[in-house]
Order: sequence, then structure tokens, then C-alpha cells
Amino acid sequence: MLVDSHCHLDFPDFAEGRATVVARAVAAGVGRMVTISTRVKRFSQVLEIAETFDEVYCSVGTHPHNAAEELDVTVDDLVRLSAHRKVVAIGEAGLDYFYDHAPRDAQARGFRTHIAAARVTGLPLVIHSRDADDDMADILEEETGKGAFPFILHCFSSGRRLAEIGVALGGYVSFSGILTFKNSAELRAVAADVPRDRLLVETDAPYLAPIPFRGKRNEPAYVAHTAKVLAETIGFSEAEIADITTDNFFRLFRKMPRPSAPGA
Repeated sequence: MLVDSHCHLDFPDFAEGRATVVARAVAAGVGRMVTISTRVKRFSQVLEIAETFDEVYCSVGTHPHNAAEELDVTVDDLVRLSAHRKVVAIGEAGLDYFYDHAPRDAQARGFRTHIAAARVTGLPLVIHSRDADDDMADILEEETGKGAFPFILHCFSSGRRLAEIGVALGGYVSFSGILTFKNSAELRAVAADVPRDRLLVETDAPYLAPIPFRGKRNEPAYVAHTAKVLAETIGFSEAEIADITTDNFFRLFRKMPRPSAPGA
């Protein structure tokens, strides 16, 4: 079984045919999918999808692009909403200095709120980090000093130092379709050195479709292609990497029940 630890099934790209997309993923051996919240104020839409499909769970949180819009979201709000049985993570939250759609101080403030919620709930924090390695490392080290919290560096495309710091602080590193791109040799080198018990795979669908689907809409079924390249990168079989990443997933996302078989 494979798990897509990060997708966005609430996005307009899946407005039509969402059930078919989920069924296609299950048929491809993807037994669980986590559809990720990007705005707490639209959380009900994400939750509705998670409640519709047995194989789909969700998170609750504010993407850094939207941080300035939701600075009124409190730790208590996140804790309360995360109590639902289908909510298995906090986020995604973090820092994005590539687009800078929100002021950096707002991103950092929102990020720290989500860290506090992850610390309180014990749910993993889904971290978005782009072109912000130094500030991300500083915040993670500072906040871990206040009390550990579980986290995942999602869609990892940052430098080796951030991966090493994340792992040292107890975090997990998740790789998307970017890993399959021809110009991603440095990223594959980083992946090869991540401890086996901290590796995860994802799609970030509808974005970043892996080869051979690059440029098309991504979907959870395609996580198998990223897993294949990850297996080749570290010298494992596809079956072994499926077992490793799935075991890691359920160790981190402890609230999610593990099925006895794909689609169970």
C-alpha cells in the first residue's frame, strides 16, 4: 500500500470527477490520502470531502500565502477543529519567500500559532517552506526548544541543511513529483541521505505531476511514480519503499486508523 500524504482535493481542478480520482488512486494501491487545508475559513469544504470518502482524511490550517487573512485564527480554534475524527494533521503552515503573497512577519506569526496547536494536540504539523531555509531552521530550533512537536517538511525542495536540521529535531521529510524531474539530481542526493524511517511521499496534487505526467494535472494515483524514483534513488525495490513510507506515515499520523488492505 502507498499513501499520498499531501493533496488538495478541494481545489477547483477536482470539482468534477473527484470520486473517479479517488477511485483511481485506490485502484493504484493508494490506501489513504490526506487532503490539506489552506484556509481555516474554508475548512468546512475540506472536511466535507474527507467525510465523503473512507480513504480520505484531512488537516486544518492556513497556508503561508493566506497568513495575513487569518491572523485571527487562534491556537484554540485549531485545537477545537482538529478534534474531528477525520482531522489528522495541523497545517499546512510555514514560510514562502518565493512568492511573498503575505508579509513575512504575518507568515511567521501564523506559523508559530500552528506550531503551538501541533504541540497541544500531538498532531503532525504539515510545513510549507520555500526559499526560506534559514528562517525556517531558526524557527524550528527555537520552537522545539520550547517543547517538541511532530512535523513534516512537505514537498521538500530546500537545501540539505534544512533537511538535516528537520531530521535532527525529529521531523519527517516528504518528497513530491519534483523528485522525478531530470534537473533534480541535487534533491535526489538529499533524499538518498534522509534516514529511512523519516521518508514520506506525496503528490501535492493538482500540482507538480511526476514524470511521465509532468505538465498535466497531478492526482493521488501518481504518487506511485514518485515512490518508484525514490526507491531507485536509495537502492530499494518499489515494494520496499511502499512499506517504508507507509509505515513512516502511520507512525507520524498516529490518529489515522490503518487499513488492513488498500481500500479497506
